[in-house]
This record gives sequence, C-alpha cells and structure tokens, in this order.
Amino acid sequence: MSRIPIRTLVLGLGTFAVGTDAYVVAGFLPAMARSLQVSESAAGQSATVFAVAYAVLSPVLATVTARVPRRTLLTVALAVLALANLGSALAPTYAVLMATRVLAAAGAAAFTPGAGAVAAALAPPRQRARALAVVVGGLTVATALGVPLGNLADRLLDWRVALGLVAALCALCAAGVWVILPRLPGGPSVPLRDRLAALRHPGVVAVLPLTTFGMMAGYGLYAYAVPILHALGATPASETWLLFLYGVGAFVSNLAAGAAADRYGPVRVLSVGFTVLALTMGALTWATGAGLRALPVTALLMVAWGASAWFQTPAQQLRLISAAPQETAVVVGLNGSALYLGIALGAALGGLLLPVGTALALGASTALATGCLLYLAATHRTGAARRRRSPAPEAG
Repeated sequence: MSRIPIRTLVLGLGTFAVGTDAYVVAGFLPAMARSLQVSESAAGQSATVFAVAYAVLSPVLATVTARVPRRTLLTVALAVLALANLGSALAPTYAVLMATRVLAAAGAAAFTPGAGAVAAALAPPRQRARALAVVVGGLTVATALGVPLGNLADRLLDWRVALGLVAALCALCAAGVWVILPRLPGGPSVPLRDRLAALRHPGVVAVLPLTTFGMMAGYGLYAYAVPILHALGATPASETWLLFLYGVGAFVSNLAAGAAADRYGPVRVLSVGFTVLALTMGALTWATGAGLRALPVTALLMVAWGASAWFQTPAQQLRLISAAPQETAVVVGLNGSALYLGIALGAALGGLLLPVGTALALGASTALATGCLLYLAATHRTGAARRRRSPAPEAG
C-alpha cells in the first residue's frame, strides 16, 4: 500500500478535532445533565441540536464560502470550533450550552465537507475512497480516543475542563492546518439552488437517504452510550475502556471499508456492513432486555457496534462521487448533511425511547438497520445505472 500523503493526514487531524467536538459529550452526558439540572434525555438533545444545525448550515456555508481559499476556510472553521467549545465549557445554563452547540456546528459544517473534497481532489482516482477513509478516519479516531478521554477527564476533573481541552485541541489543529496545508484557491461561486440541483441526479437521490437511515441505525444512540453501558452492567471504572473499544472498532472498520470499497465496490461493502449492524443491534437489544451483565460480552458488542456503525461513510461518498463526478464538493457536502440529519433523528428518537426502555430504543435501531438492507437492495441498481452513464472522474 502506498504511503498516505502528509496533506491527507493533516486533513484527518482536522476532522479528529471536529469529531472530538461533536462526540465528546457522549463521554460525560450524565455529569453534564446533573450540572445543568436537566434530564439525561434533555442533555442528549445537545447532540440533536448540533446535528440539525450542521445539516442545515452545510449547503448554505458551502455557497457563502465557495470563493474563500481552502486553507483559510479550513483554518477559520477550526478556530470557530475552538471558540464554541470554550463557550460550551463556560455555559452557565442549558440554553447557553445549546447556543454554543449551534456555533460549533457552523464550524464543523464549514470544515468537514471542504476537507473531504480537498482529499478527494488531491488523490488519484483509484485511491479516492482510501483518502476519504483517512479524512473520515479522523472522526472515528475521535470516537476511539476523544470520547473515552473526555469520559476520563470528567471523572478525574470536570466535564467543563474536558470541553476546555477540546477547545485547545481545535485551536492547535487550526494552527497545524494553516502551517502544513498548501495554498489552495476557492471554487466558483455556485448558487444554493444550483448546489441542490445535484439532487436531480437519480444516483444521488438513490444514495443519500441510505446515509441518513444508516446513521440513524448505527450512530443515533451513541450520545447515550454511557446510560446504555449502565444498562449492561458497566461500572464507572469500565466505561472509559469500553468506549475506547467502540472507537477501535470504528477506526479499523472505516479504514478497511475504504480499501474494500476501492477493491470490491461500495455496494458489496454496504451489504456486509448493514448485515453486521443489524445483528449487532439485535444482540444489544437482547442483552439489555434479558438483563445480561457479562463484561466480556459487553466489550465484544461495543467493538462490533463501532465497526458496524462507521463502515458506511467511505462507501457512500464513493457512490455519490461516481454518480455525479463533476460535482464532488457538492455531493460530499450533501452527504455530510444527510449524515448529520441521521444523527439528529437517531438521537432525538433515542431521547424519546430510552426513558421508556433501553431495549426498546435498541430494538428501533435494529429495525432501522434491517430497513437499510432492504433499501440498498431496492435502490442500488438506480445508482449503478447512473454511474454507467456518467464520465469517469478526473484526477484532482
């Protein structure tokens, strides 16, 4: 395998900062809820607010910032994330926390699609899925390290200190992107209406809903990972390394899925991945419903959950780029919106169902994963037909 270019690694470092910002709340949700005097379900809606704001702002910011040089845009986006996390760390009330999460979403929405598009443009055609996997890998490394470290920082210090450390991380990554990434011009100014015109591509329309449904099924409940672990009998001492195991599964799966999508095609990767996801969420449903409290089983399920939740993004991005090769930045941005919409809907559904029963919430995710398999079987030919009619993408 060829060495990964340093520029791609820098973009992955930036998405690590974004992912840590987006996911770290999962590591200290109960403590944050107690401090702000709200329920865990309400505290978890901070993830919903972040995700909804991201989904809405992503295409808007892509339009407004189209002509901004890429290095400047990515650096400023990370600086906004740093300020937003500092605000979250100092938030005196639940309302202020929610407002800072919207600001953080704006920074993330400006950074992530741009990082993915730059990585795809710089990579040779046969390595695009792998390059995208490295960039998305920053998000999965954040689940492997950022979330458990946030959990550890909360237990040793305080959740506010943990968010302050995230702010410092974002500032450090902003400096790194500015120093190492080369100067890259912005693109042409494309009106929002024209950006959304990509939705007229049959292949794009067929692919995007699967991103939303897949993230609802696999990641929507992750904001409530600590309460779910409690239902499985985990102790505070075991929370950190169980969250770490989830992240290890996510990181390894994401990289493997990128290479496999290049070699075997994205549809095969998605078929295998959603099958494993349905089986994993079904096993979690059974374990919580039966009151199973075996730590080795919980550890195995956390690895499988992370792996089956994070396999899909490189394959989905590759399908979209193949469906609309002349609109790479647009479709990657739309995929980001669909992804965060899925997280928002999944977190909102989890917030409604978890107070009723953990097994019920996990059962809903199992049903969604099964539905993803059925949707993929029903729509993959549409995307394939579109790809056959499209010209091959040129090297960036």
